[in-house]
Amino acid sequence: MLKFLILRTASSIPVLLALSFVTFAIIEAPPGDYADYIQATLINQGGASVEQAAHQAEVYRETHGLNQPLPVRYLFWITGIVTRFDFGHSLYFNRPVADLISSRLPPTIAIALVSHLLASAIGIGLGILAATRPYSWVDTVASAIAFIGMTVPRFLLALVVVYLLAFHFHSQEIGSFFSPRYGGAPWSWDKFVDLVKHIWPIVMIATFGGLAYNMRVMRGNLLDVLNSQYVETARAKGLSEGAVVMRHAVPNALHPLVAYQGIVLPYMLTGEIEAAIIFGLATVGPAIVGSMSVGDVYVTASFMLVLAATLMVGNIISDLLLVALDPRIRLGGGAS
Repeated sequence: MLKFLILRTASSIPVLLALSFVTFAIIEAPPGDYADYIQATLINQGGASVEQAAHQAEVYRETHGLNQPLPVRYLFWITGIVTRFDFGHSLYFNRPVADLISSRLPPTIAIALVSHLLASAIGIGLGILAATRPYSWVDTVASAIAFIGMTVPRFLLALVVVYLLAFHFHSQEIGSFFSPRYGGAPWSWDKFVDLVKHIWPIVMIATFGGLAYNMRVMRGNLLDVLNSQYVETARAKGLSEGAVVMRHAVPNALHPLVAYQGIVLPYMLTGEIEAAIIFGLATVGPAIVGSMSVGDVYVTASFMLVLAATLMVGNIISDLLLVALDPRIRLGGGAS
């Protein structure tokens, strides 16, 4: 097991490096940079003529190295990450990118993890109910929920929720984690309740898609397993139907869902990001959109690199969970 973990971690490093370069190049591909944003801002505000704004933009490029070739800027960025854990300086937010990541990534991952746990528990539970009662009204309702969850875009669901909160429930605190009186207050039960009141729409939206997938996969796998010979043998031995389902059928039907955990965290992160952009929460999503709109490449590339790292970590964890669920699985001879 330890050997497998070391090999997988080591093999992920070159993949991350290659992915970081491709991401950096794609972000830099469109014309324009942050100096162009400064130039346009100066002209629109009337603070300088076109020539003066162009000159100031060029000076800004030279000062911050934006006029260097792309490979040079990439090497400067990735070398800072590897040697000093320095992700660069955000031109748009005017702060180190590492500070921006440390302030926005934890709430993003926390919301994604809560959404994942809810999606797994509810989705697997609905899948078991639907598979043990095929073609009943329970199966029909669960299938309808799964169909809606997998087809409705999460940003569209977020827009609908924002509309209902703003115009039907007259909510005045959309786009924040806390009410004004709890913003700087120390943690307490009341502050936690206030947090839940503010983030439940984001959690619900991020949960919905994952819940639908878990339900559909669990239902289909469990229906196949329930028709297996060893399940019929367990029934013939006199075991109750509950024991047959929970002790024999469900553990084997969980294998594809456990393997899916490798991509579920990035999936939940994207769901949170889509909803957070609509709600304007101070998480990863609005930071990525804001940085991309002005050409702040270090912020966008750094967040994309971190999200890619979560995908690789999720894949390794899913492999380890498969071994824990079924000892017959061996991972390259490293499991024991």
